[in-house]
Amino acid sequence: MSGTGSTKDSTVDYMTDSRPISEGEAVPGCKKRDPIVVADNVSRRFGGVNAVDVDHLEIPRHKITALIGPNGAGKTTLFNLLTGFDTPNSGTWQFEGTDLAGMASYKVARLGMVRTFQLTKVMGKLTVIENMRLGASAQPGEKLRNALFRGVWGGREKDITAQAEALLAKFKLDTKRDDYAASLSGGQRKLLEMARALMVSPKLVMLDEPMAGVNPALTQSLLDHVKNLKAEGMTVLFVEHDMHMVRHIADWVVVMAEGKIVAEGPPADVMKDQAVIDAYLGAHHDVDLGSAGGLRELEEELAADDESVVGTDNAGIISREAILAETEAENITVEKPGKHVASQGEAEGQEKENHQ
Repeated sequence: MSGTGSTKDSTVDYMTDSRPISEGEAVPGCKKRDPIVVADNVSRRFGGVNAVDVDHLEIPRHKITALIGPNGAGKTTLFNLLTGFDTPNSGTWQFEGTDLAGMASYKVARLGMVRTFQLTKVMGKLTVIENMRLGASAQPGEKLRNALFRGVWGGREKDITAQAEALLAKFKLDTKRDDYAASLSGGQRKLLEMARALMVSPKLVMLDEPMAGVNPALTQSLLDHVKNLKAEGMTVLFVEHDMHMVRHIADWVVVMAEGKIVAEGPPADVMKDQAVIDAYLGAHHDVDLGSAGGLRELEEELAADDESVVGTDNAGIISREAILAETEAENITVEKPGKHVASQGEAEGQEKENHQ
């Protein structure tokens, strides 16, 4: 494994670095120029179901990698395995050359590999600043024999508090410093969890659906913070279902389906990959998920399908919002999708009118 250095290289601008990410063709399990994580033959079974069955995976250093796939593809399970929150049935994986198999999750975090959760894990009955302090490492006061002697840990506590306040200001949570975490909105809790993860000065930040349940007003703020992690020399691996976001923020995309890696590559290429389209939509579709035209084509086809979810809350990647967002981005003028899905009450009302 190449490139085991962990400090930021001042000679490289990570935001404009255009060097190749993969060594050779971008195929599932391809080797990377400078991987920070390497996993081999990682599997996890639940009963007779293979939730994860990854032959080989490398995560490129100093890049933003998106891990995508349909529900049940095994993305979160893979996160849990790599970070020590679950135990695989087989496999080995290394972080900067250190074998992590069998290592406890807190030890993995101390190495600089931290994660957030799809459902935020903030401590609601603690204040925001107290949540931040909990994220710090190397606090001698955590040892029982030192707890009664403030002189032993007081200096470190001041340093931790100063670091926490700087991060809260950066994430625009400083005005919530002394509020209970339970009082924060869903988006603010996501920001708090991301800020707390940075208390250990990580090298790899793993975000499990960072945009899930976030108010649109905070979405752009979260996106900016994710990009800033890369600018500061960190590596980002995130799970996301929003294809529009993936297309515009990720340097590299890894696609999972039924526990396996089915595609890898730059976002623009992956969105056109037939294996990706099959994983999301079925083999009979032939569209480009990375373009407004492809989404419109698919929307028109499914609008005539009585079993389609187009126009409902479960529309997912082909929702009206996704199509319009892509259309606006490409400066294409189209009419809004016109399909109307009647509610149960509307259907009953129409039925009464018909009887009358």
